[in-house]
Amino acid sequence: MLDSECSVKRVMVVVGTRPEIIKMAPLIRALHCSKIPSTFVHCGQHYDYNMSQQFIEDLELPKPDYGYKIKAYTQGTQTARIITHMEHLLKKTSPALVLVEGDTNGVLATALATAKLGIRLGHVEAGLRSFDLRMPEEHNRRLTDHLSNYLFAPTKTAESNLKTEHVWGKIYVTGNTIIDAITQHLPIAERKSKILNSINFEKFALATAHRAENVDNLAVLKGFMEAFAEAPIPVVYPMHPRTKKRLKQNQTYAKIKKTRNLQILPPLGYLDFLVLMKKCEMIVTDSGGIQEEATAPCIRKSVLVIRLSTERPEAVQAGFAEVVGVEKQKILEGMRKTLKHPKQLPTVSPYGDGKAAEKIVGIIKEELAF
Repeated sequence: MLDSECSVKRVMVVVGTRPEIIKMAPLIRALHCSKIPSTFVHCGQHYDYNMSQQFIEDLELPKPDYGYKIKAYTQGTQTARIITHMEHLLKKTSPALVLVEGDTNGVLATALATAKLGIRLGHVEAGLRSFDLRMPEEHNRRLTDHLSNYLFAPTKTAESNLKTEHVWGKIYVTGNTIIDAITQHLPIAERKSKILNSINFEKFALATAHRAENVDNLAVLKGFMEAFAEAPIPVVYPMHPRTKKRLKQNQTYAKIKKTRNLQILPPLGYLDFLVLMKKCEMIVTDSGGIQEEATAPCIRKSVLVIRLSTERPEAVQAGFAEVVGVEKQKILEGMRKTLKHPKQLPTVSPYGDGKAAEKIVGIIKEELAF
């Protein structure tokens, strides 16, 4: 963006991780279609090419107007550095509104920077709660909600959480942009992706695990790997760099890599991952976003949540997801039950009709008089 354009009233969209890029993609497109001037910023939380730039290219999004590279510092240092970068950028560009999505360190850092400068903030996917304060994401999402002027809640449950906490910003129930993203991108994925040529199994479960409270706990991580190795169906596992690092530190990666029932893949591009979600028999994950993605009408997969709690209760209530915990035997029991008694899943998602981005842009137009 040219400095001469800074006087134009703009919306700034800030992302920093793969899930944020995916969920903000429909919103970036909707802003463009509505002719609202916007600035696209990558705050740098995931600076590795495979974790960020690849997804931006996969989704055919414009290159960010501004981007930063924040190395893998401690969480506090990383958050502080992003605040510093974002404060400088916000002073330089003076956006009318900043949009963030989710619950990462980058989201909280951006929210704090806007609050200090008196710039309006909109939080996409506001109101999610796991009520598990061991999770850094729970701190991030709660604090961001209480700093936001506009809270775009994906569901009535999220709205209820916000009202219970007496947030001061305006609350709107819009649905979740992840359904927009799946609807827009699955046809592209099925056309472009070649990932199925690399999969060793005709039928398989798709697994992911990356949360700090899981992979940084050696006993939990060991249980995950044993569950995947002994699963009643082969497991395809795109491995997060954090998880691979922990396994190598404990000298177990080489052994796990040789497991016949388990195919470990490197981090995948979004389009490849969509195809695997569409193809698999079930999903085993500690990801929050994947719990939502699995409910999209064009995916519709049962999900076993390998955590002690979830901030996506709607997926559980609708029958898509089941929280099975982190113990090996509970995971194996959940997989066996899912195979033996497959559910008839709903044909509609509890996270909306795929038009969340349009609704959010409509609200922005009305609130900020674009």
